[in-house]
Amino acid sequence: MSSTPGPLFHPYSRLCKIKVLGQDMEVPEKNMLLRCFQFVAPETIPYGRFCWNEECQYCRVVYRRGPYGQPHQALSCKLLIDDDIEILEMADELVHCLKPVMNGNPPPCSST
Repeated sequence: MSSTPGPLFHPYSRLCKIKVLGQDMEVPEKNMLLRCFQFVAPETIPYGRFCWNEECQYCRVVYRRGPYGQPHQALSCKLLIDDDIEILEMADELVHCLKPVMNGNPPPCSST
């Protein structure tokens, strides 16, 4: 795995394990969640109606850190990823764009 995959992603040295609507995923550390979604769904996320700068609200999620963390709302274009984040709810636009990945197609570079 390259630590500098290209201009889309911040440099990373490992993949973080997160849970999205009950499904385990591995995504690049030190990146915003929306960019991580682009990592696992490169064919659909770029075509979503996302502004990438807090304006549209189409990337809203409810998440918690750790199994006992309190749920919080955030925009995935602003939420920095690390291990043990669980995405509990997502805006319809995200659900639509992640549907191919969430329907059993394994994300790229995933060990699952």
